[in-house]
Amino acid sequence: MSSDPTEQAPPPYRHLDEDWRTALAIIPHPDDMEYGAAAAIARWTGQGKRISYLMVTSGEAGIDGMAPEQCRPVREREQVESARIVGVDTVEFLGYPDGVVEYGLPLRRDLARAIRRHRPDIVITANYRETYGGVFPNQADHIAVGRAALDAVRDAGNRWIFRELTAEGHQPWNGVRQLWAAASPDGRHAADITDTFDTGVASLEAHRAYLDGLGASGGEMADAAEFLEGVGREAGARLGTRYAAAFEVVPLG
Repeated sequence: MSSDPTEQAPPPYRHLDEDWRTALAIIPHPDDMEYGAAAAIARWTGQGKRISYLMVTSGEAGIDGMAPEQCRPVREREQVESARIVGVDTVEFLGYPDGVVEYGLPLRRDLARAIRRHRPDIVITANYRETYGGVFPNQADHIAVGRAALDAVRDAGNRWIFRELTAEGHQPWNGVRQLWAAASPDGRHAADITDTFDTGVASLEAHRAYLDGLGASGGEMADAAEFLEGVGREAGARLGTRYAAAFEVVPLG
């Protein structure tokens, strides 16, 4: 913590709007939601909200000691189990290649198709800013997927963009009210995850092969409870709760 008396404390977080019924989480890799946001998912499914996961990749390039063709089914199984723990029973995989996802029309089209199919009130995605906290560089897949998700929300509502989607039977959907980006350095809102914190830890621990693959070189990220404790307490201090999960809110309606 800084000892500079002139340095101002970060502003408090505001509570997220929870007056909604359905959400679609558009996620670059297995484990991305679990590194901080899964406990919020558990909170919302516990309220009776319906949330589905759309995984852009299967995270097959994420374990150094396991070849991608072996890794893919392992990580998919772990993600399905991880989602089940927080009350999500729909997990879809688009099959984009891990680590080299490109922002562009094919990705926007696939995401717009999914948004039209699921017709969510809220779209949740990963941090698409250049950094985490203005310090650590973000990963290229996160940036590409998050930016494509934001554009795809608008594409999904415009019948004259990707006309083939309408021909496929996917009618336009203008019902997405907000996009929420987890762990964004521009986050100003948060959810109280005090009661579901342990569920969030269990959800990350379900990614056993990935965590084991990180090993000692993974530092605190290889220890689910330690990592989530630090992140959750920091956000909770700004929300006025024990633990919280922070999001950047982009209004769309």
